[in-house]
Amino acid sequence: MLNLVLFGAPGSGKGTQSAKLIDEYGLYHISTGEVLRDHIKRGTELGKIADEYISKGNLIPDDLMIKILDDVLDKEASDKKGVIFDGFPRTIPQAEALKELLQKRNTDLHAVIGLEVPEEELIDRMIRRGQETGRADDNLETIKSRLDVYHNQTHPLKEYYTKEGKYIPINGSGIVDEIFNNIATGVEKATGAKRRTH
Repeated sequence: MLNLVLFGAPGSGKGTQSAKLIDEYGLYHISTGEVLRDHIKRGTELGKIADEYISKGNLIPDDLMIKILDDVLDKEASDKKGVIFDGFPRTIPQAEALKELLQKRNTDLHAVIGLEVPEEELIDRMIRRGQETGRADDNLETIKSRLDVYHNQTHPLKEYYTKEGKYIPINGSGIVDEIFNNIATGVEKATGAKRRTH
């Protein structure tokens, strides 16, 4: 098993790099946002409860998020070579809960990849993305507030995982394939994982 967390501010390239990691290591991708939208769409019990929070613009409580992840790990990810968590954990209590979830399955979190990109570059990327895709939330004011939330929430997590010896800082600026090679090298050095032979 290879279990990874992919960290990075909005616009840091998480989507691009997680797709490459999934392909290269045969991992199952868990994006908490996608999982929640799926539960809400299917009208599951968990989805109904989650929708009550989301529709009011509130964050999902940790215990509910953990229940949903528990469900996904049992039903979707049990036959995969590992999992990549995207958008989770966002707080120290979530990190503690994730550790318990994985221990319950006799596994662990092996590495936390931090895509580090300078603030100005993140803002430029998201403004460009907004112009290309018409995403309404890619405007300067919203971008700045999303980055503030990200920095406030995840800074303590970076310290938490650094203390655990799991945090791998990756320069997220530059050419996509080079960034991926740096991630793969970091992951392989930290975990002994091997890439697929294509």
